[in-house]
Amino acid sequence: MENRIGIGYDIHRLVDGRELFIGGIEIPYIKGLLGHSDADVLIHAICDALLGAIAGGDIGKLFPDTNPEYRGIRSRELLKIVLELVRKKGYKITNVDTVIIAEEPNLSAFKNRIQENLSKIMKIDKNCVGIKAKTNEGLGALGSKEGIACYAVVLVRKENLL
Repeated sequence: MENRIGIGYDIHRLVDGRELFIGGIEIPYIKGLLGHSDADVLIHAICDALLGAIAGGDIGKLFPDTNPEYRGIRSRELLKIVLELVRKKGYKITNVDTVIIAEEPNLSAFKNRIQENLSKIMKIDKNCVGIKAKTNEGLGALGSKEGIACYAVVLVRKENLL
């Protein structure tokens, strides 16, 4: 069996007048993330990690912000497209591990829902989806509540086609 690891990262600025989506669920907050799509940093980082694992480029190449088709799209729809690419290359997700970096909002109460939602979308056991939320301890732009960032690591394995 062939195993591959991918790493992803995403960051978006917090702005007034937008809804906040993280992990495909809406998080009640006074601001949302600025982006061409719904700017879901967690799903974007997972998409990049999956694309990296299959040597498939990145979401900026696959879903360019110059394409009006993706304006306002829910990131879970982008993830579904990426998952189909992973499947077509003959890979299956073994596990996903993530770290969300946000001073606010506090995501503790949402981690289980995010984990369950992502496991449904990716069709993997929820125990194979790691969700961690950290602050930046008041340091830098993230610590000043200017944005939210996320790291994701995935392990995929080649499906035995015999």
